[in-house]
Amino acid sequence: MFKFCMKVYGCQMNVYDADKISTDLLNRGWVESDEDEADSVIYVGCSIRDKAEHKVWSQLGRYSDRWDREHKPSVAVLGCIAQNVGKQMAERFPWVELIAGPRHIGMIPDALMEVVESRKKKFLMDEDQRLFLDLETAPLKRNNPWKAFLTIAHGCDNFCTYCIVPYVRGRFMSRPPEEILAEAETLVQDGVKEITLLGQNVNSYGTDFQNGYRFSDLLRDVSSIEGLRLLRFVTSHPKDFTEDIIEVMAQNAVICPGINLPIQSGSDRILKKMNRKYDLATYTATVDMIRKRFPDAGLTSDLIVGFPGETEEDFNDSLKALEKFRFDLVHTAAYSPREGTAAASMEEQLSEAEKKRRLNIINDLQSKIAFEINQQLVGNKYILLVDGKAPKGESLFQGRTPSDKVVLFDSDEESLGRFAEVEIIRAEHWCLHGKILRFLD
Repeated sequence: MFKFCMKVYGCQMNVYDADKISTDLLNRGWVESDEDEADSVIYVGCSIRDKAEHKVWSQLGRYSDRWDREHKPSVAVLGCIAQNVGKQMAERFPWVELIAGPRHIGMIPDALMEVVESRKKKFLMDEDQRLFLDLETAPLKRNNPWKAFLTIAHGCDNFCTYCIVPYVRGRFMSRPPEEILAEAETLVQDGVKEITLLGQNVNSYGTDFQNGYRFSDLLRDVSSIEGLRLLRFVTSHPKDFTEDIIEVMAQNAVICPGINLPIQSGSDRILKKMNRKYDLATYTATVDMIRKRFPDAGLTSDLIVGFPGETEEDFNDSLKALEKFRFDLVHTAAYSPREGTAAASMEEQLSEAEKKRRLNIINDLQSKIAFEINQQLVGNKYILLVDGKAPKGESLFQGRTPSDKVVLFDSDEESLGRFAEVEIIRAEHWCLHGKILRFLD
């Protein structure tokens, strides 16, 4: 019987992978423990931005003393960070004994057992970018018993010039719908009330099939599972967000009208340099299509400032885009060069100081817009799932509106996993505050 400690950094897909691995290990008789007692410490890490990599690098040096005393723990580094810099980590730290790319998840439980028993390093690198060795285990071990992630596709074929995903997660591949539906049914039987479908570009789902089955078909089929109360999805690519998706959403109340539609820049010139495959006019038409059918849809986005060659005029175009589209939330970032991508070798790289200046301006504007939007929701009533304790405040609990806004309210442990009608009484730029009017179950 071995003890393991799971440490997850980065995106929701990493959380999903970590939950599947944990579930499999527990089924094999492993026991979860604190890292100070673990035989194996498992990092599922992100490599999309330089800062995300640094978080794991800073953690890996902590095991020197225990390694010298006990020759423990055996450390595994998994996910896209392993594919990108895992070998360097294993060379630097002797306790890093397993490196596995994200497309080898199906081999990881056996590999962990082998490494802990033999104490020999093992490398499972994704050399074939079209091969995927899956782990046929539903993520039944989760931090939240009522909510679950479900990855529907792996990799990406878009090759945006700033993005390392196609190089570390491989080529795009949709999971068979029967596998997804079986997993979703297992999750619902396990008590899950809300599922979030995941993919680098969820609405590209099925484009690699020959039978015409597409993302809208998958949405329809998953939302029809008896017992599932809420269905969300992230992330969408503007070039693939089609009207059939909106039609299925309109026909199924289970599907939440919260849509993440990354714009990345408000400048057509920069969008072309990014290889985003749409312009502002196309993006505008997509947003208009969404809001025509769902006026109250929650629309969030991603935006990069300081891309190589971004002029002040380009940056101002991004500010104008925020004013025009009035997103509920924007995940902003200063451009971070990733080795191996086309943008990393582009001329006219901006200084860190200039990128920081632009990031501060864009964040200030978006905070103002989000606060104005949220203030208009005071007095509204929503049915939401009480899905957990709030990060701060002893008596504060939280849930999300159908449009994916976080709502905080006073409650107690008995409310967890229940649906409640909540009235919004106060707004901040990043969340809403409410009071529970009644429980519905």
